[in-house]
Amino acid sequence: MFPLSLFMKTTLAKNVQLKDKTWYVVDAKDQHLGRLAVRIANVLRGRHKPTYTPHVDTGDYVVVINADKVVLTGVKETDKTYMFYTGWVGTAYRRSVAAMRARRPEFIITHAVKGMLPKNRLSSAMLRKLRVFAGEKHDHSDKSLQPFPTVPRG
Repeated sequence: MFPLSLFMKTTLAKNVQLKDKTWYVVDAKDQHLGRLAVRIANVLRGRHKPTYTPHVDTGDYVVVINADKVVLTGVKETDKTYMFYTGWVGTAYRRSVAAMRARRPEFIITHAVKGMLPKNRLSSAMLRKLRVFAGEKHDHSDKSLQPFPTVPRG
């Protein structure tokens, strides 16, 4: 006999089927940057849904508050640097995490999540669904924000 899995169909989501997007809020206070970025990237991609399809944007919106209170382990606060380049010769400069936290704390989480998204045309659309705020206040209180989904360990 043939196994039953030979006759089962895999359903693939299409863009016309994806109407309802959920808004999630996550508090980044006292959370590790890498672990938080993985969870946010998975929700932006839609991997928490049973309708996940890799080539379709099935993800939801994520609002991150308290981005300035995210935790980095070890000596990354002083040793980790972000490099920027203006395009002119000799104008590459580096900023430490401590300097970026003082200047633009939203960049730390956005940069980490961007690195964990796929490198294709969908990544910019997924990154547009991420809203990061340095403090408690955000301008998405009119949306019905849900608590961030927890991923079961297994």
